Order: sequence, then structure tokens, then C-alpha cells
Amino acid sequence: MLSRKNRVWLCFLAPSLLGVLIFVCLPFLDVVRRSFTTAVTGRWAGLANYRAVFENGAFRLAVWNTFRFTAVCLPLLVGLGLFAAVQLSRLKNGQRFKTMFLFPMAVPAAAIVLVWKMVFSSGGFLNLLLNRLGLLPDGMQPDYMASGAAFWVLVFTYVWKNLGYTVVLWLAGLASVPESIVRAARVDGASQWKCFWRIVLPNLKGSLYTITVLSFLNSFKVFREAYLVAGSYPDESMYLLQHLFNNWFVNLDLDKMAAAAVCVGIVLFLAILVLQRFWDREG
Repeated sequence: MLSRKNRVWLCFLAPSLLGVLIFVCLPFLDVVRRSFTTAVTGRWAGLANYRAVFENGAFRLAVWNTFRFTAVCLPLLVGLGLFAAVQLSRLKNGQRFKTMFLFPMAVPAAAIVLVWKMVFSSGGFLNLLLNRLGLLPDGMQPDYMASGAAFWVLVFTYVWKNLGYTVVLWLAGLASVPESIVRAARVDGASQWKCFWRIVLPNLKGSLYTITVLSFLNSFKVFREAYLVAGSYPDESMYLLQHLFNNWFVNLDLDKMAAAAVCVGIVLFLAILVLQRFWDREG
């Protein structure tokens, strides 16, 4: 029999647990089932869908671009966020900048796409500025969204949009570090850098884990802007898994999409477990 205390917290937990079970776990189990069947007839196909996915060149390209995008954006976002938060924490009125940093998250995707086209198109502001500075040959008007530079435009957009909440989370972590310990270390002769490296940073491991997981998951949510500005088939440098899933859905390749979704879900789950194990070991 459960004690009264256990029954109370179970009552609070039950609604959320039931919602996750109905709207997340059960649909995903249905996706797993569909990954082993044909899309039209529903007959058992074994591992045929998985073989078709891994033999697909578009899938390999999308996986590589998504991995490269995450590998570039994750340390860049975490590092820039920490640097900005440390600088703001040293200001007397640094907390007032929180709203300004969160502003990019409130900007609609359509507005971001419009800015992309105004800045990075062949007749955009960037080419106008480079021509004025004499950095482009006469008559040269590159379209950055139709070249390899599109990947870095996507990286810039991701960092710009997600930097705000990262800074806010870092500021919350910095505020939880006891100032008395830092002051005692400074009195004992420790430099500002040594205090940060030996005292402040070890106390930010919880914040680092949360920020890393959220940033990792958000790196899979940049599809809207890329799709609206470049369509279903953008430049190869920014062709992500979300583009592939969208194209498979339009073409009703639901069996391949289900198999790929299972693979991606397993990779995400394992990545989060690895991060959790790493932080538990460090703790």
C-alpha cells in the first residue's frame, strides 16, 4: 500500500504522466510498428524500410548536414551565452537586459524570412554593402542562400534566435553561486580568472547540462525558417533531416519516414543518456 505522502505526489504526477503516455509514447510505438510494414498495404516488411533509408543518398546527406549543424551550433551557442552572461553579471543593471535578449524568440518566423531575403539575396543589403566597400568585383551579385554560404546563414540565425534564453539560464546559474566563496578566494590572492575556473564554473554544471540539452533539441527546430526561405529542396549545405521528412510525407513515403524517425529518436535518446551519464560522473 502506498503511503499518504506517496499518494499525494502520485496524484500530482498522474495528469502529466498520462498526457505523455497518450500523446507521446503510444504514438511513437505506433511509428515503430509502421516502420516494419509497408505504407499502403500494411503488410510486414521486416527490415526492408530500414535498408531503404540507409541506402538513400538524401538521407545520408541530411544526417551529415544535421550532425554538422549541431556540432557547430552547440558549442558556439553555449560559449557565447556564457560569455555574455558573465559580462552582464558584472553590470549593476545587467538584469534589465534580459527582456532585450529574449526579444528574438518573439519574432515571427515570417519576419525572420523577410530579413533573410532582404539581406542575403543577390540584390540584398549584404551585397550592397560589400560593393560599396569594394570587396566584390563589379557586377558580381552572389545569392548566398543558393550557395554553400547558406549553411552559415542558418547557423547565424539559430545562434541569434536562441542566444537570449541561453543567457538568461546562465545568469540564473551565476546568481546561485555563493558570492562569499568568491570573495574569500579573492582575499586569499586568487585571480579573477582562477576564481571563475575553480569556483564559478564547477557550480554551473547543472545549468550547463540543462542548456546543452535544450540547445541540442532546439537545433532540430530550425526547419521553418529554412523551408520558408528556400523551399523543400534548398542548397545541399542546408538540406536537413526535417527537409527529408517533409518531402517523404508529401510523397506519402510513410514507411521510410517511420523508419527514419525511429532511428533519429534512438540517437536523440542515447545522446541525452550519454550527457546525463557524463554529468553524473563529473558530479
